[in-house]
Amino acid sequence: MLTVGKDAAEVEGLLVAGRLGCPECGGRLRGWGHARPRVLREAGGIGWRLVPRRARCGACGRTHVLLPVSVLARRADVAGVIGVALAGAAAGLGHRRIAERLGRPAATVRGWLRRFALRAGGLRSAFTAVLCQLDPDPLLPGPARSPVADAVAAIVATAAAVVRRWGCGVVALSPWEAAAAVTGGWLLAPGTAVEVINTSCPW
Repeated sequence: MLTVGKDAAEVEGLLVAGRLGCPECGGRLRGWGHARPRVLREAGGIGWRLVPRRARCGACGRTHVLLPVSVLARRADVAGVIGVALAGAAAGLGHRRIAERLGRPAATVRGWLRRFALRAGGLRSAFTAVLCQLDPDPLLPGPARSPVADAVAAIVATAAAVVRRWGCGVVALSPWEAAAAVTGGWLLAPGTAVEVINTSCPW
């Protein structure tokens, strides 16, 4: 899987021009059909259908699903909606109150928060490291009220560094879309290990 920009036409243009590199070997990716369609929910419960593009590397032959930065792997809600829930938890809100505000089932929100809490320490460390790579003199976030709040603060600070580094080309990204890009869509992956997949501008 490879995280790409939100504009499907632009991504297609990059594929045609051979400007997307294979995350495994660095070879050029070319279009290779599409992945299984998904229905995603935005704020307010508005649904839309995504048919992710699939690409194949001309060098190593591996295939990759191209996932927009607005989407997290194996999640039915877009990154921005999940991010609002995580920010609410960092501010001390419980999962039921967050679920009511978002119009999502309490069990769904509880699942997001539990997974994020399990990964909070690793996410804080990983995003702090990315922040220091992007900014030679970063303003590091101080200790917050909880490990979840610490991780959220590190993600928000890193997203701001992404905008400072690459400017207007990424200014429209939310902190949670930047987090999706850095983790390759695996912000809420199973387990506690956190892998930083992308520290270069992917769009």
